Amino acid sequence: MASAFTTHHINGQHFISKLHRSNHRRPLGGPIRVAMDQKSSYWASINDDIEAHLRRAIPIREPFSVFEPMHHLTFSAPETTAPALCIAACELVGGGRHQAIAAASALRLMHAASYIHEHIPLTDQPRPNSPPRLGPKFGPNIELLTGDGMIPFGFELLAKSDALDDAHSGRILQVIIEITRAIGSQGGQCTDMGNGSTQMVGEGKGGELHACGAACGAILGGGSEEEIEKLRNYGFYAATIQKMSKMKAGEKNREAIEEMRRLAFKELEQFDGEKVEAISIFVNV
Repeated sequence: MASAFTTHHINGQHFISKLHRSNHRRPLGGPIRVAMDQKSSYWASINDDIEAHLRRAIPIREPFSVFEPMHHLTFSAPETTAPALCIAACELVGGGRHQAIAAASALRLMHAASYIHEHIPLTDQPRPNSPPRLGPKFGPNIELLTGDGMIPFGFELLAKSDALDDAHSGRILQVIIEITRAIGSQGGQCTDMGNGSTQMVGEGKGGELHACGAACGAILGGGSEEEIEKLRNYGFYAATIQKMSKMKAGEKNREAIEEMRRLAFKELEQFDGEKVEAISIFVNV
């Protein structure tokens, strides 16, 4: 897959997203309607399954110096919706939750590792804008090494996936490539604000992580190339909407958010209506 930049003009601003995609054309069409009272039970059930899978994979066991910090730091990091989106995308294209649970867990580990590296306590004083962390504290050296170890451990979960067989090994390899790109030098999106300044959108690399998560779910669920790319775009829009919705009231651009939401729904037009209603919770924030 090649890297490409896509520009979206919204309310006088243009948004540039860097995504890894193929060069096929996408059909155009009008926005679809989904129920706005979608409950969070679907998302909650997915997160429960991901957490249960990770707790089985990372129990507190010997050697305790390795698994105790990995266990606590994995679950103390703030949650991201990228892993849940991975499973939702898999189910949207007709796959089963078990096919994407390892990839979703790996994405959760990648996010936790990134968070740890960004919030390592370099001194005894709390870092500015760093949220308080519950549970044991292990010191910067242990946390740095633990964060480094989470990344290969995530790939190990994928390699040992229950869905790994001759028919799915190619999909697993493709997902490993997708995740490696998302967390590596090719990841990230930027926004050209139109006044010569550029800002990160989509939660920084979180936008790429969501795009990656949705694409990985579609790959593992057996989606077509067109479905994979539509869900990749949807994941990026979902992260961007979530980021913009968290802005302060004076900074929030509601017109831009609604336009992003319209673009997100446009990517879902060809999918089954009931399943679309479930996955739409990621942009109805």
